[in-house]
Amino acid sequence: MFEQLPLLTILIWLPVIGAILVLCTGGDKNANQARAIAVTIAVINLLLCVPLYLGFDTGRYDMQFLEDHLWINAYQVHYALGIDGISLVMVMLTNFTGLLVVIAGCQSIKTRVAQYMAAFLIMQGMIIGVFCAMDAILFYVFWEGMLIPMYLSIGMWGSANRSYASIKFFLFTFFGSILMLVALIYLYDQTGSFMIQNYYGLPLSLSVQKYIFIAFLFAFAVKVPMFPLHTWLPDAHTEAPAGGSVVLAALMLKLGVYGFLRFSMPIVPQACQELAWLMIVLSLIAIVYIGLVAIVQSDMKKLIAYSSIAHMGFATLGCFMVYDIVTHTHALQDAYMSLEGAVIQMIAHAFGSGAMFLGVGMLSERFYNHSRLIKDYGGVANSMPVFAAFFMLFALSNVGLPGTAGFVGEFMIVLSAFQTHFWVALFAALTLILSASYTLWMYKRVFFGPVGNDYVANFQDVSWIEKINYILLAAGVFFVGLYPQAIIDVLRVTIGHLLLQSIPTDLAMNVSKQIFFGSL
Repeated sequence: MFEQLPLLTILIWLPVIGAILVLCTGGDKNANQARAIAVTIAVINLLLCVPLYLGFDTGRYDMQFLEDHLWINAYQVHYALGIDGISLVMVMLTNFTGLLVVIAGCQSIKTRVAQYMAAFLIMQGMIIGVFCAMDAILFYVFWEGMLIPMYLSIGMWGSANRSYASIKFFLFTFFGSILMLVALIYLYDQTGSFMIQNYYGLPLSLSVQKYIFIAFLFAFAVKVPMFPLHTWLPDAHTEAPAGGSVVLAALMLKLGVYGFLRFSMPIVPQACQELAWLMIVLSLIAIVYIGLVAIVQSDMKKLIAYSSIAHMGFATLGCFMVYDIVTHTHALQDAYMSLEGAVIQMIAHAFGSGAMFLGVGMLSERFYNHSRLIKDYGGVANSMPVFAAFFMLFALSNVGLPGTAGFVGEFMIVLSAFQTHFWVALFAALTLILSASYTLWMYKRVFFGPVGNDYVANFQDVSWIEKINYILLAAGVFFVGLYPQAIIDVLRVTIGHLLLQSIPTDLAMNVSKQIFFGSL
């Protein structure tokens, strides 16, 4: 029943229409109207995820809720939308995060409120479009479209060094996107189509696959971001408003891993197999080296930003350990667990890091000079006990405490890696020690350290609006941590099919007998 409705189009374009309505409210004298419209649109979009989830058939691996209309006849470009299990969970996460950002902005943003709300509503629509696009050019339009509102949000509502951070963010991501466009045009030349699924199984030589892989790598590695293309992220996070940091951590970083899953692995599987060692090494560097860099940070936002790079290293490790596992053990069960762990890690990271960025943003707003330096705080738990309790939960999720969202994906990836390489698993598991070091060290100094000044002692605890956000985030942390099976059920068949598409033909023949999705 629900598949007959253009739900995906509504989810993409309703926030854009809402942004136009918000801008029509005028200046800050009608700020409350802008806030009300933005919250209403965000709530409606989140509620529309209910029929999307109920109408999704978890027993199918093909795209569902299909919409296909010819867009540019001369080049056979289609307005083609559809979702599989991975897309579904990411669309739901995007709408959930969008509501949190809008609610947080209702209290924290005092100037140019309409423009702020419009920027984030447009960004939400574009990100949903990335997860739903089945046409390569449509994907590219959404991929580039989301950069503009994020660039504006950093440049207009960011901190003192916002111009530098916003330009650096745009140049890094735009350069990678250009290389991706070149690869997509080459694939169009080979197939005469821009439909992404027509590129799967395309007979390409290994050398050509490597060139395409490298082009995709620059586009997606910048977004993750992977070492050594990560340098834009700490600056962007540090200078962005709290809402911008939440969207960066919860959504934009996930787009890079999603690109590997949707493009690199199924389109150029042989190149992925050949270069998997490189991706594993870069992922381990992100996990260990960037974790060490996080320990020495004095700025809370920078610390959490480097923490995000380290945790997203787990997601890329989970994706490319697949090739090492299948090559050495032919154990699809372990390969499947690694890939599934990567997707769950993306979701878990959104709740943990997103909540921590929201909390640090709230603290800096209460401080007289908006400082984010750890040394300027101390004794926050005395004046803000409710906030301290919430932040402790999110910090423990960031550490990877069992029972919280942060534990599930990391455990699955480490366990699957252990089946093949003990040393890879060992280095990956070091993040549990490093995360505890920098996260709990920051928490101790900020919340239980000596009170540094009267401003901290007079902080007001969380308001009812802020409580709504933290309760929703806490629910997400516990839901993923205690009952990941609900997400696994949605992902199971999709990831099983993706695994088959991503294994080179010679490996697939050796393990084909294991491939029944029920046995995975």
